[in-house]
Amino acid sequence: MPLPFLTADRDVEELAPATAAAAPPAGHDEEPARWHRPYRPGPWRVGVTALLLLLASYVLFAAMIIAVAGSLPGAGICVAVAVLVIVAAVRLVRVGVWVGARGLRHVRLLSAKTVPWAEVTAVRTVQQSVRWLGLPRSVQGQAVVVERAGGAPLATLVTSHGADFLGRPQAFDMACDAVEGWAADFRR
Repeated sequence: MPLPFLTADRDVEELAPATAAAAPPAGHDEEPARWHRPYRPGPWRVGVTALLLLLASYVLFAAMIIAVAGSLPGAGICVAVAVLVIVAAVRLVRVGVWVGARGLRHVRLLSAKTVPWAEVTAVRTVQQSVRWLGLPRSVQGQAVVVERAGGAPLATLVTSHGADFLGRPQAFDMACDAVEGWAADFRR
């Protein structure tokens, strides 16, 4: 069992999957229903998810204590709350941009929008005011924007100050290149 976090060449192994995701797979028809995230979830997103899962474990432990004490309705409510927190944590990890043979999918916490490649005219990186970690505070940064044929532009996909790329400018550049590469290949 290889343990890459213990080796000196950790950075090379970490960058290999990201650069491999930059180019679409050779055989586009192999798995047409499979979606790929062209980047890894960032440390902010993973950290918040870990905290949510920790909270869910505390709530489940409280449910066990309440059930042993004899109040089954209270334990049921605690289990339901824990299940909701776990579902929110899993959904939070899935938030982002996904690409595949069928199009580009922008997944948000409560919704997802898929745009077929035929409707995408351009995918580019622009300098603009972006939200810091999704909060109301705006800072100057970069964003990946999708222009659609004959339609309203798609919401900003990813930003340099989002939960996946805050403090990781090289990862943001690689993700932009990957999304633009997928778009260029599948729009042909």
